[in-house]
Amino acid sequence: MTDGPLIVQSDKTLLLEVDHPMAGEARAAIAPFAELERSPEHVHTYRLTPLGLWNARAAGHDAEQVVDALVRFSRYTVPHALLVDVADTMDRYGRLQLAKHPVHGLVLIALDRAVLEEILRQKKITPMLGDRVDADTVLVHPSERGRLKQALLKVGWPAEDLAGYVDGEAHAIELDNSEWALRDYQQQAVDSFWAGGSGVVVLPCGAGKTLVGAAAMARAQATTLILVTNTVSGRQWKRELLARTSLTEEEIGEYSGEKKEIRPVTIATYQVMTTRRKGEYRHLELFDSRDWGLIVYDEVHLLPAPIFRLTADLQSRRRLGLTATLVREDGREGDVFSLIGPKRFDAPWKDIENQGWIAPAECSEVRVTLTDAERMTYATAEPEDKYKIAATVRTKLPVIEAIINRHPDDQVLVIGAYLDQLEEIGHHLGDIPIIQGSTTNKERERLYDSFRSGETRVLVVSKVANFSIDLPEAAVAIQISGTFGSRQEEAQRLGRVLRPKHDKRQAHFYTVVSRDTLDSEYAAHRQRFLAELGYAYTIVDADDLLRPL
Repeated sequence: MTDGPLIVQSDKTLLLEVDHPMAGEARAAIAPFAELERSPEHVHTYRLTPLGLWNARAAGHDAEQVVDALVRFSRYTVPHALLVDVADTMDRYGRLQLAKHPVHGLVLIALDRAVLEEILRQKKITPMLGDRVDADTVLVHPSERGRLKQALLKVGWPAEDLAGYVDGEAHAIELDNSEWALRDYQQQAVDSFWAGGSGVVVLPCGAGKTLVGAAAMARAQATTLILVTNTVSGRQWKRELLARTSLTEEEIGEYSGEKKEIRPVTIATYQVMTTRRKGEYRHLELFDSRDWGLIVYDEVHLLPAPIFRLTADLQSRRRLGLTATLVREDGREGDVFSLIGPKRFDAPWKDIENQGWIAPAECSEVRVTLTDAERMTYATAEPEDKYKIAATVRTKLPVIEAIINRHPDDQVLVIGAYLDQLEEIGHHLGDIPIIQGSTTNKERERLYDSFRSGETRVLVVSKVANFSIDLPEAAVAIQISGTFGSRQEEAQRLGRVLRPKHDKRQAHFYTVVSRDTLDSEYAAHRQRFLAELGYAYTIVDADDLLRPL
């Protein structure tokens, strides 16, 4: 027994004592292979998972390094069975390799013939494979490269993809960084991505993911397709690329509901790419319209199923996924791993905050007590209507107003999911402007610019503002309703206020919830992800806000 900061348990959880003098060193050692699950004040919980261990293998870490880190920092003797399991799990990665054969093209090579025999008997895998070249090598049709990786991951034999990438059509792109420089973690993210060829970079909202994308483009020196969540986000990308790189207006195209430009750098929305006409995805041919050298997936945790399917065909292109959280409510993290690539870089939110690159944030849950009439309406409602009724009660209106009045010098975002509720709030607050799905892109840009300039202090927004909206001076966010228990939405909404402020002030994130309803149950689930990142919620009673003690 030593005085290490880590307790390694046989159920594959790792407990890290935050206040221990060696905690920082231990965290850095286990971060490449252990998934952070919870990070409240004093003890952080990590978990060892096959996907996490395979991510580590893909990034160049071996079982010996993992075992050494666990043994070196553990306070107690590490369970022997766990160490054996770690070694066995990591050893499964790469026993099958996808490679380019000089004569036969794409092949699957087995470093362990028994594994090859096993997967050749899998009914879902054999149709993707061709003839046997020799005892350890099987032909693979190039179009099946992605689907085969997906299938092999699901049966527990993740293949190492060594088949390489095409360079794509060359296009000169330089970073114009005479007045700025990549931050250390941004440079590390780009280097890690480029060394691996494809994969995902995880950075908190406001930490400069766009700059990582721009630097990757400058590395690739090739035509680039950038996929984004919406048109406003796409135009932000364009502004950043024009300001930070050598690219000109003529070199950057917008492919959205409004424009269909295909240029050396083309920015397309997921929405237009997944629009169906007569059952067909007409715009997916954009993927084949040029010889792309790099494809960037912004907010990769939101990747829709049709884009996953197309990405399976794009395995010879370099692919960069950018996200603040790899949490997917549909559990498809394995598809991100196999089709976009493994996680290449992950920076903890609190580390970036401590370096001063994102604003410190105070999170509060304000609990509202329903009136007797509202309680009765909720109690007698159909199950499918209960959440909306609880989330949109009129009792929240004076609370929202009180929070806004509490921060008279701050710019405030009021964020919700239900349009009738947003309109009611806008009217209650004195005709505050509202941005929702039906707001034209031109009007959205006008309102965002007005907010950025300080002309508009309070903005009411629907879930269209969850993602990729750059509002640096927004210091207060008030969440009034959401997409049920979505943890990723909670993280994105906090992200709206994390851009560092010019005067270094703190950000405030309020969630207004109805007590004793589904609203408070979903709020607890939504907050879990942020609590895991180290953000503690303070519980505030609405009456204390309305009538300060």
